[in-house]
Amino acid sequence: MRQAFRSPWWLPVLSGIFIGTSYIPFPPWASLFCFVPLWLFWQDQQRLRPVLLGGVLTSFIYTMIGFNWVTYTLHEFANVNWLVAGIGMLIFAAFGHLFLPIAGLAWFYARRILGVGRGISLALMAAITALAEFYVPMLFKWNFGYSWYGAGLPLYQWAEIVGFAGLSMLTVLANLAALYAWDKRRQRGGKAAALLIVLGFAGLNAGGSWLKQRLPAADDALDVLLVQANIGNLQKQSMEHGKGYRAEILTQYFQATDAGLAENPDVDFVMWSETAFPALLGGEYNQSQYAELLQTFVRNRQLALLTGAYAKDQHNAITNSLFVVDETGKVTEPHYSKTILLALGEYIPFADVLPWLKTALPMVSQFGRGPGPTLLLHLNGFDMGPQVCYESLFPEFSKGLADLGAQFIVNVTNDSWYGTWQEPYQHLYMTLARGVEFRRPVLRATNTGISTVALADGEVLPLSPLNKSWAGSYHVPFLKQPASTFYQRHFYLMPGLLWGGLIVLTMAGLWERAGKSGASTSET
Repeated sequence: MRQAFRSPWWLPVLSGIFIGTSYIPFPPWASLFCFVPLWLFWQDQQRLRPVLLGGVLTSFIYTMIGFNWVTYTLHEFANVNWLVAGIGMLIFAAFGHLFLPIAGLAWFYARRILGVGRGISLALMAAITALAEFYVPMLFKWNFGYSWYGAGLPLYQWAEIVGFAGLSMLTVLANLAALYAWDKRRQRGGKAAALLIVLGFAGLNAGGSWLKQRLPAADDALDVLLVQANIGNLQKQSMEHGKGYRAEILTQYFQATDAGLAENPDVDFVMWSETAFPALLGGEYNQSQYAELLQTFVRNRQLALLTGAYAKDQHNAITNSLFVVDETGKVTEPHYSKTILLALGEYIPFADVLPWLKTALPMVSQFGRGPGPTLLLHLNGFDMGPQVCYESLFPEFSKGLADLGAQFIVNVTNDSWYGTWQEPYQHLYMTLARGVEFRRPVLRATNTGISTVALADGEVLPLSPLNKSWAGSYHVPFLKQPASTFYQRHFYLMPGLLWGGLIVLTMAGLWERAGKSGASTSET
């Protein structure tokens, strides 16, 4: 048994455990050294195969720990039994996060071509890992920066300068300092590196507190009622397939809204969740039975409403949309339709060229795509940046809304497919993170939780309960004309700097190789 634990393959296993237990909802306890075991393992390998397998092993383990909600999603959404869902989870864990084996592949050939020593080799490893994490596609686009926000550590405020992707890159690079401290742990240089990590971490947190304090005071405010009607998956699926429940769902939203208004009557508008309205809306569908019920409800209460609903685009495709209904009951245009669709949830990749996939995956919808971050929604003088669910994971989308002058971001979501432990909290902080990057409040209304508001300084207001009908009122200060952040103006600064560092390391490696070649020639 003791010999088994001495196997070098425990190193990538250890990295997988460190990474998986440092992501939301866990505290980021190992974020600053989680890559060290894997990198030590890679550095000792002379063949590509173990480098790739080490990367796959690490990503498999951290995915199983940090993203095991995929099992629940497959069970709920695909209606498969728990055994099949578990097998699907294993497949996702093997292929869902390939940036580590890709980073290992790129580093292995860079080291071989350049023939560099240990110092430059490790620096290349860190830079390539950070770049791979940024560029390699993921179905659920997470990064190491979000964990600092989830833990409430002030260093997340630096996202207004470098974005959460930049914070993630800095987190990965900090692992290089931790590796140096480990390598030199018995020497003065190692102790100095460890001290530098501690001081740097403390300095970044102090700087984050300063960044928060220097934000300009708000010059306007709104009061919003977020409504979470807690519609079950069975009801939503039955409604979507034309099997009823429309009246029941609409009634639940009416009742939850009235209950919220009874306690908080003075609000500027009410906000329902993604596809809350259980029928088509917009154009000719505004005269439907359910649309008229909605408009009467709003008109009788003199209540402005922002709601998710289904619509149809110019190609007659169903869209996942966001509508404004004013106090008179008028459905105002233009509405917004979701642009960034979830693969295997809202569209089937390659279905246009492989139509048989639609038959093989009947549970997957084929939604039409919206126009991207090209319009704002307007209500009672507010300029709102619309965002539907998954789109919150992409900072470039929110940047487009900020560039248009959005005073705040409105996000409607349905997380009912993902369980209650991990994904709702991961998705929550990934969504609210956009407000820190662009210094605008984020209003988030969900079907089953978690609904809340985050202010421009990143403060998260009280969270709604999970899986419970609920309505909550929030007072939201904001700027009428918010200034662009440094991150907004220099969106690709951090990856650009990292590419520059990679070029410098490559040149240093070539210089080192030339020096070795010259020394060898002179000896000859």
